[in-house]
Amino acid sequence: MTRLVTLLTLAALLSACAVGPDYQPPEPIQLTRFDNDSAQGGDMQTLARNEARFWAGFDDPVLARLIEQTLSGNQSLQAALARYQEAEALLRGSRREQLPSVTAGASAAGQRLAEVERTQPDRERIERYQAGVALRWELDLFGRLRRATEASEAELAAAGADRQSLQVALAGQLASSYFELRGLQQQLRVAEENVTLQQASLDIVSARLDAGRGTLFDQVRSRAQLDSTRAAIPVLRADIGAAMHRIAVLTGQTPTALVELLEQPRNLPETQPRIAAGTPGDVLRRRPDIRAAERRLAAANARIGVATADLFPRFTLDGLIGSLAGGGSDLFTAGAQTGRVALGIDWSFLDRALVQSRIDAADARHTELLANYRQTVLSALEETETWLLRYDHSQQRTALLRRATDAATQAVNQARERYDQGFIGYFELLSAEQELTAVRDDLVQSQTATALAMVNVYKALAGAPEGFMQNSSLGLAAAD
Repeated sequence: MTRLVTLLTLAALLSACAVGPDYQPPEPIQLTRFDNDSAQGGDMQTLARNEARFWAGFDDPVLARLIEQTLSGNQSLQAALARYQEAEALLRGSRREQLPSVTAGASAAGQRLAEVERTQPDRERIERYQAGVALRWELDLFGRLRRATEASEAELAAAGADRQSLQVALAGQLASSYFELRGLQQQLRVAEENVTLQQASLDIVSARLDAGRGTLFDQVRSRAQLDSTRAAIPVLRADIGAAMHRIAVLTGQTPTALVELLEQPRNLPETQPRIAAGTPGDVLRRRPDIRAAERRLAAANARIGVATADLFPRFTLDGLIGSLAGGGSDLFTAGAQTGRVALGIDWSFLDRALVQSRIDAADARHTELLANYRQTVLSALEETETWLLRYDHSQQRTALLRRATDAATQAVNQARERYDQGFIGYFELLSAEQELTAVRDDLVQSQTATALAMVNVYKALAGAPEGFMQNSSLGLAAAD
């Protein structure tokens, strides 16, 4: 017993030692601002993702409801939750391996002895009954199990960050599909208005022809223009149906489940929530994909320690307390008590070449994940800069197209009056109508692109932070 106590004391003293490199987080990229953020600043310590409030900033209750359904019912999110729970279970198992394992067992055996086996001539059969509790404990003298637990903890954190990243991505994907749907519905409305406008022009041309003041050529061209505009309507309706199906599946429902909810057109948002982009460092700390990459790097660093521990012997302490008897009635009596304490040593560390190959593989994996982490950071900065830039320019384009639409509408009205009065030919009227048709469609597409750019800014900033200002036409600003 004294030797056992001494051994346990030595194990406790050595347990503070863990071979392999201690983890050091990568050096952050030093940037103070985004070039394309029109308003910097904000106390990012108080800003955290709050999807519900952010999407409410578009003043569209249907969108907010769909986002909520996506975050609760999407099947990819359910799979991500299962992966997180798997990592959590593996961590519990890894922690348990650091503790002694206790098992209980019992056996009963009978054997008929051959004559040469009999120690007594009249003893033809022997019986053996055994029951006991066994203990096995790997003495983690060099930190192999602790490094494995460290790796499991990092993997669990990475799985949690993956799930958060997927939440941001799916919310953005749902919003993008929703705004694309509303844009398509607006394009359909514009196409139908253009059909009405061009039908009116055809009526004027036909009336002039009946009055002997027009030409059959003008009537044919007018009808061709009308049919060309009508031809776009079936395609738009098919795209609208496909968008509805995509939204329903994102929320975890069957493709046609939301048709009744979504078939009523709604305008694209005139305003978007304002987000405090903060500094690049703020964004990098906020993005879950970067946290996931960093945690996987930490796990790879810990696994170097797991591999390095194999350079040293592995000690295992075994113990048994039980009862052994030749008859069932004698089991658990004082004379049947038995026990054993043993120290085992795993000498596989002597195959140094094999162990070193595992260490080299773990080092290479760490180098790979470090490069992946740095690339993830650079991609995040690129994504944020790009979408801040695109959002700013899409707003400018939309404003210009609004003015162009107003001017083109006035031009068509004037051209129709002048054509009816005989001051211009049908070619001038047709040209004005074609310009109005094109600029109306461009405006709807630009409004859609602006909304999609806002969604991509949200995704680039890893979700809308608290502290944003709702219903602002500027879109991006410093936090209050």
